[in-house]
Amino acid sequence: MGHRSRRVSWVVLVVPPLLVVPAQGEASELSAGVSLGWLQAGTLPRLAVGPHAGMSWYIRRDILFTVHDLCTILPPTQEDGAGVYNQTSIDLGYAWKDGNASAGPSVAFYVMPACGVALCGHVGGLAVGGHAQTNAYIAGPLGVSVSVNVDWVGRGSLVLPGYVSVVVVAGPVLRWSEK
Repeated sequence: MGHRSRRVSWVVLVVPPLLVVPAQGEASELSAGVSLGWLQAGTLPRLAVGPHAGMSWYIRRDILFTVHDLCTILPPTQEDGAGVYNQTSIDLGYAWKDGNASAGPSVAFYVMPACGVALCGHVGGLAVGGHAQTNAYIAGPLGVSVSVNVDWVGRGSLVLPGYVSVVVVAGPVLRWSEK
């Protein structure tokens, strides 16, 4: 009986994602760029810069399933060191001829300096949250991307005992499409 229940739970976990991801041969799109903006985790905002990439598949003519990755680098300041905040999301979105918009759940891995109400120090961990992104293509495959990530950081940290982090970045994006 135990062997059979493990098989059923494995099917329950695997089959639903397969129903969402379109079959091979469908139209797809790859986008990549560099963004500049800020990250707020704790009491001090920080400069955020870094690459981002996404892969999208059309579920229907104008509905997208997208996987995004944004690697945010936090340059060092005079008081503290550098940091990294890498966020990956799985989104559903809407596409039109010259752009798209998507949103969905995200997970982030981070190692960064931060200041809470009472302490400053380096924090690290895994955070869950949400992501939204819009890309507007203004000159063929060249466009502008704006991304917003909101995650829950600092669980178990003395520096950030349960803070929300917000990352807002914008920059150029380039897309490659296959139809």
